[in-house]
Amino acid sequence: MTDLFLSATTEPVTPVSLVRTEDLSTWLESLEPAAAAWARSRDFQAKTNQFVWLPDGSGHPGQLAVGWDGADNLETLGGLALSLPGGVYRINAEVSQLQKLGWALGGYQFERYKNAKREPARLLVGSEEEATRLASFESAITLVRDLINTPAADMLPSHLAAEAEQLAESYGAECSVVLGDELLDRNLCAIHAVGRAAADEPRLIDIRWGDPTHPQVVLVGKGVCFDSGGLDIKPASNMRTMKKDMGGAAQVLGLAQLIMAEALPVRLRVLIPAVENAIAGNAYRPGDVVPTYQGLTVEIDNTDAEGRVVLCDALALAVEDEPDLILDYATLTGSARSAVGAEIAAMFSNSDDVAEGIFHSGEQLDDPVWRLPLHQPYGYKLESKVADTVNSASTPFGGAITAALFLQKFVADVPWVHFDIMAFNTRARPGRPEGGEAMAIRAVYGYLQDRYGQP
Repeated sequence: MTDLFLSATTEPVTPVSLVRTEDLSTWLESLEPAAAAWARSRDFQAKTNQFVWLPDGSGHPGQLAVGWDGADNLETLGGLALSLPGGVYRINAEVSQLQKLGWALGGYQFERYKNAKREPARLLVGSEEEATRLASFESAITLVRDLINTPAADMLPSHLAAEAEQLAESYGAECSVVLGDELLDRNLCAIHAVGRAAADEPRLIDIRWGDPTHPQVVLVGKGVCFDSGGLDIKPASNMRTMKKDMGGAAQVLGLAQLIMAEALPVRLRVLIPAVENAIAGNAYRPGDVVPTYQGLTVEIDNTDAEGRVVLCDALALAVEDEPDLILDYATLTGSARSAVGAEIAAMFSNSDDVAEGIFHSGEQLDDPVWRLPLHQPYGYKLESKVADTVNSASTPFGGAITAALFLQKFVADVPWVHFDIMAFNTRARPGRPEGGEAMAIRAVYGYLQDRYGQP
């Protein structure tokens, strides 16, 4: 990965002027007549990410002007790294770290199977400390994107476990894996049930890091590496992008990397139930009753509602440590996408204070989340005649809510946040290329930093 942030360089540096859209006329009047005429001839309107090269005294392009709508977000500089010629640039204005981060995130290219089209342009920042911090965020988000964009043939549960083990080793964390039938020995029967039909065995990935005296934060991520729907098989159109169904696992690995890289003073635990929801003679069936780690029995209404089934074991395991906070991420329901679309993380929580804090952090860091209600009266939709609960309501109405209510059964009274996310950009935007995406990572990290402080 190219270092997109530099604190010093011996290479030529191109200065960049940010021109607010509302200040265009004033800015044009401040230029030399030839430069102003050139900008007008190029139809420069100072729209965000629109740029124009201005001639120097000899008539050659020597300075760059970039339009800006005045907002503080990823989009400010997010379209430049792959639009400008390669080289090093410096912004001649006060810009936030969020805006600078947008520069790098807009330069992302997935390079595993084909060479990058070009090297992105690089940005000169104020200090080595700032460059290092920005690189930490860029690296974490790149990890999330790369994991999601990798097809299932190369991102099965065993591959995901290897990624987790490598991450743990990089930061001196402990990583253990409960594999295959060992899950049954540990009473993690729900994880085993969903993943047992796949050739690549189901497993629970468990990472621990940090000072034992610090407050514990547990991250739980849905790691369904491919979701066929099981015996309730998906139509082909819905199965096409199911390599991204491990998007929740990708989020928690990226967030864990950021927490460890920035040495946030928490005791971190990461739990990822990693499975493939496959079809075979031993696949779990509609109508089966599955025991869970907590002790509740779950009647399977639909095998395509598998994410909540694997999460329930991991959540119940997380509760045993009596942590300060549990956060889970999952590509769980189409209902959440219907409610908030593909670009906002739907959030549920049993703590008003935590939910409000994360929401405001997301507002500040251009990482939008929106809280949906844990509407308890909808619990009747999860009633079963033969088990403690069903895994999926028979009606699609309020589907994201009933999924969250199902998960809430396994978290007791521990403060808990559940994110139901898309984990994928369905369109390209500045700073947000099409494909796998980190969602609610910056929002949560900002909240955790505010809550627990820096070391």
